[in-house]
Amino acid sequence: MTSSTTYSTAHTWRFFRSGGFDQVSLETADDLRHLEHLDPKLWTALACPTTGLEFDPRTLALIDTDNDGHIRVPEVLAAVKWACAMLKDPVGLFAGGALPLAAIDDRHADGAELLATARQALAYLGKTGAKTLAVEDFTDMTLLFQAEHVNGDGVVPPALAGDAGDEGEDTLRQLVADIVATQGGVADRSGEPGATAETLVAFMEQAQAVQAWRARAESEAAALMPLGAATADAVAAVAAVRAKVDDFFTRCGLAAYDARAAEALNPALTAYAALAEQAMAAGDAAVAALPLATVAASAALPLHGDAGLNPAWAGAVVALGKQAVAPLLGARDELTAADWAALQDKLAAHAAWQAERPATAVHDLDSDRLAALLAGDAPARLATLIEQDATSHTSATRVDAAQRLVHYQRDLVTLLHNFVTLSDFYSRTKKAIFQAGTLYIDQRSCELVLRVGDAAAHAKMAPFSGCYLLYCVCERSGSAPIHIVAALTGGSVDELMVPGRHGVFYDRDGRDWMATVSKVVEQPVSVRQAFFAPYRRIGSFVENQIRNFAASKDKAVEAKAQAGVVAAGGVGGVGAAGAPAASAASAATPPFDIARFAGIFAAIGLAVGALGTALAAAISGLFLLAWWQLPLVLVLVLLAISAPSMVLAWLTLRRRNLGPLLDANGWAVNARARINIAFGGALTAVATLPQGAKRSMTDPYADKKNPWPFWLGVLAVLLLALWLTRGGVSLMLGL
Repeated sequence: MTSSTTYSTAHTWRFFRSGGFDQVSLETADDLRHLEHLDPKLWTALACPTTGLEFDPRTLALIDTDNDGHIRVPEVLAAVKWACAMLKDPVGLFAGGALPLAAIDDRHADGAELLATARQALAYLGKTGAKTLAVEDFTDMTLLFQAEHVNGDGVVPPALAGDAGDEGEDTLRQLVADIVATQGGVADRSGEPGATAETLVAFMEQAQAVQAWRARAESEAAALMPLGAATADAVAAVAAVRAKVDDFFTRCGLAAYDARAAEALNPALTAYAALAEQAMAAGDAAVAALPLATVAASAALPLHGDAGLNPAWAGAVVALGKQAVAPLLGARDELTAADWAALQDKLAAHAAWQAERPATAVHDLDSDRLAALLAGDAPARLATLIEQDATSHTSATRVDAAQRLVHYQRDLVTLLHNFVTLSDFYSRTKKAIFQAGTLYIDQRSCELVLRVGDAAAHAKMAPFSGCYLLYCVCERSGSAPIHIVAALTGGSVDELMVPGRHGVFYDRDGRDWMATVSKVVEQPVSVRQAFFAPYRRIGSFVENQIRNFAASKDKAVEAKAQAGVVAAGGVGGVGAAGAPAASAASAATPPFDIARFAGIFAAIGLAVGALGTALAAAISGLFLLAWWQLPLVLVLVLLAISAPSMVLAWLTLRRRNLGPLLDANGWAVNARARINIAFGGALTAVATLPQGAKRSMTDPYADKKNPWPFWLGVLAVLLLALWLTRGGVSLMLGL
């Protein structure tokens, strides 16, 4: 989609104007079918995030095919095109709600398959014969993928292999259980472990290998099993002492090689001395580390426990003699090196056969049952069942497609009315998907409330909207805090919103949250407020000056009082240098400067005289005016004072728009969506008395009314204005 793309004009589009820009009207099936031919420059948004919206996240996830967390124009077009292809008449998308099965277009293969999937899903839900499929039907997916139902994932749990009681089905269930036990189970869509085509093949290969390995023990019994069933005991007895016997005969061989080595190859007396200092047992590691018997040149290994054997190994050596030596070599009291070699030769074939033992858990299965499985038809029947499951109409892919269409039926047009256009926002019939709820604070309700992930980052872009913004942290017991930003677009905000103020936020589900103002972005709210803003600032300035003056005088009185107390306490006393306290206080007081006092008095006199002259001139000018000119002068004065503030407010309100608020949340708004004064007044409602309510104006605690401050203020403004605009008054008189 490039800037040079030419878009079809075959479809006649209808537009409506709202928010200061033209928006396309999406009302018919043809509007949806031709949406891909609408120039994206005419779309209200080009992208929106998948989080922070009052919209089903599953629907957004189904549309966000690249899973990047944003919905873009191509993804919206793909969703609309697919939905139109799956429905006989896309106009049903405007109705929303549940999906009628009759609306699915089964005239092509994909639609017919989707319809079959929908019917099968309803059957699994116990709704056979139902005419509609709803989003709620997919809430618990385990109901659609129960273990005893085929579900298209190619996994067969034991429950799907048949009911217990039938011999053939019992065999099949046992085969699945054996595969799960030996190969590991693969999770079925129901959550139960089962067998797949891959695990079945692996099991059969391993079973055949185990059976072939076991068959050699029967066909080559003389070589592999010289003692029959007792061969395993003989092998175990040899394996238990092989390392120690090899060590003994090796030591004896070294002693035969060099007689001097015999003493060193036997334990030293110091080793026995160390053992003697501690309590010993036959199984102690220190005892077991000693040679099997006394090392001597060409010595034989005793096979009886009382013939000089290491007590830690005596039992194992005696077992060697009984289970291996006597059956294979004949009964004897000792074992020579040659006998040891002959014994291992007789068991070498068995050892080699054991080394070829397949490494698989299938060995744990009974040999007869394994042979019966290999000879029977259970593996073939299981392979057929796995294939049937994999090709079921309730496959994961097909169920996902049915779920996609149901979500699109309910939500797709709503998304279009908040993406292609902003008709939901400007129509005021329902909230837009980006409106999080309503904030109530200071006798007003704010409808333009958005969720924000990072308030600090959002506040960098949002002020360009020209809206007066309140950032709030909302808390509710049992829930994680959320952050919102609310736009105040009506009423008065003078000395209203400061960090720390509290309100109540109601989300779209009707839950109430305690909202605390964390940041305020000040902007004009109305021209009316801007008219009075200069006077409020002047009044605030005067009030602060009076407060500061009173505070300074209060501190001065307090300081003089403290100084008087200190001076009184020092009368008759002696200063630090030995002088009387009164003399010290007199010395600290500076002498009266008559010249400086005269200068200050003269300056004050000049200022008062100048002010009096100006007031006299202003008053004389007023008396020279005709009665009908006085209101004009008052209006001119008020305009001169308020006009700059009103012009600035008008310019700000004129550029107030929704775009930066959404852009700061990750949207790509493609239009200047204005929030003019009239629409802003609808977004922020100020408290008003109900229609027909009765109101008593009597307030027993009301302040007593005094008209003098008001008239004195008006007179002061007039006099000041006339003094400042004497040239204008003279011009009016000349006219």
